[in-house]
Amino acid sequence: MKSFLAEIKTSVVVTLLFAFLLCGAYPLAVWAAGQALFPAQANGSLITDASGTVVGSSLIGQAFTSEKYFQPRPSAAGAGYDAAASSGSNLGPTSQKLADAIRDRVATYRATNGLAPDAPVPADALTASASGLDPHISLANARLQAARVARVRALPPAEVESLVAAHTADRDLKLFGEPTVNVLLLNRALDAIR
Repeated sequence: MKSFLAEIKTSVVVTLLFAFLLCGAYPLAVWAAGQALFPAQANGSLITDASGTVVGSSLIGQAFTSEKYFQPRPSAAGAGYDAAASSGSNLGPTSQKLADAIRDRVATYRATNGLAPDAPVPADALTASASGLDPHISLANARLQAARVARVRALPPAEVESLVAAHTADRDLKLFGEPTVNVLLLNRALDAIR
């Protein structure tokens, strides 16, 4: 019986020790390191306006519907860019619903951006990301939209293209993926001009 009680005592002490370490000390250490080393990222990479009001996060896309803005890629998250409903569309390559949606998106993209009926359209302008929250578009997508944005805002095309270049992020580790443009940051820069 004495051995049994000793085993129970040891089990309780070890459980409490690991609870303290793994539920208290370790999360606190990770939080402190995040705040010290990467404070903006640890707090959600929030974007604020001149008055200090949070207008979004550089990590989560937003729907922009006006033609004066660069358009993000489609979102399958809830009603669109709903972080509480993050998901892809789960439609496979043989899905007729996906094929119809892409056909409609191609036609809309070409009409909105004044492209020829046979002009190629970047894939990211047609398909949702896996999370449905991707804030980035490809550089090719941004360049195709630049003429429309310049025309609607009555800006010189070179000025809009310069903003696109200034907001283009290089490949990850200069090796993986392709250059991307954060739509929220680019649209905020456009609003700062006009």
